Amino acid sequence: MLGSGGAKPTAFDRYHPAVAFSYFACVLAFGMAAMQPVYLALSLAAALSYSIVLRGVRATLRTALWQMPLILVMAVANPLFSAMGSTELFRIGLRAFYLESLVFGACMGAMLACVLLWFSNASRVLSSDKVMALFGNAAPTIGLMLSMAMRLVPQFMRRGATVGDVQRACTSARAMGLREGARSQLRLTSVLMGWGMEDSLETADAMRARGWGARARRTTYRRCRFRARDGAALGVLAALAALNAALAYVACTQFHFYPTLSALTVWWGYVPFAVLVFAPLALEARERARWTR
Repeated sequence: MLGSGGAKPTAFDRYHPAVAFSYFACVLAFGMAAMQPVYLALSLAAALSYSIVLRGVRATLRTALWQMPLILVMAVANPLFSAMGSTELFRIGLRAFYLESLVFGACMGAMLACVLLWFSNASRVLSSDKVMALFGNAAPTIGLMLSMAMRLVPQFMRRGATVGDVQRACTSARAMGLREGARSQLRLTSVLMGWGMEDSLETADAMRARGWGARARRTTYRRCRFRARDGAALGVLAALAALNAALAYVACTQFHFYPTLSALTVWWGYVPFAVLVFAPLALEARERARWTR
């Protein structure tokens, strides 16, 4: 089955959109709730690997160039606001920097980068028509909001790059100091805000002209059927999620950052979580093996 809208086909295209939505909701929940280094490392590695499969190495590296430094920034910034711990590394004046604060900040940065990557992967797999097919009849407003958000966020980033290129072209003849750079960023934000508000007004007028909200219940085009394999996939996903929820609770309660870092040990409980987060890669490998026979 080809991906909708000309997008690259994925293994999730063989299943109902509810399967992909449930999967990404599950991994995002674990990514935001499981504050434990091994769980974060597994989730981040899986998100990066799946992003390479969906978008390619070059596009993933471009994204990682601004997402990965978040880990370093938050690792360095956390000791400045939360000087806690028992293992002092060094001092700058009266400010002490502790190992526990650095590790906690690095884990917070990894969590943020992980969530951003999984959202990016979900936007590639769950196209607008799949979201509308999933929510369009039961919750049309939610479906519309999700589908528009998946379109507007990349559009907003592309417009920001376009405005930035124009500004750099207009000011290439003279050097830009710190003050000029700040003004340029404020001007870029102002242009994007105005552009976005104007576009929202045009979209609202177009929706009203096409009859949005004229009826309490709208008809929808359903191209997806819920089959037995979809139910089986959701059952396996539910079992994995329940098992990992119990194991993640044990892992997170036994690990602590303060006052001293807990020691990480080899534990079988990490294996089910690795199976969960790397499942899309296994599905993609199976699909490619089927097509290359």
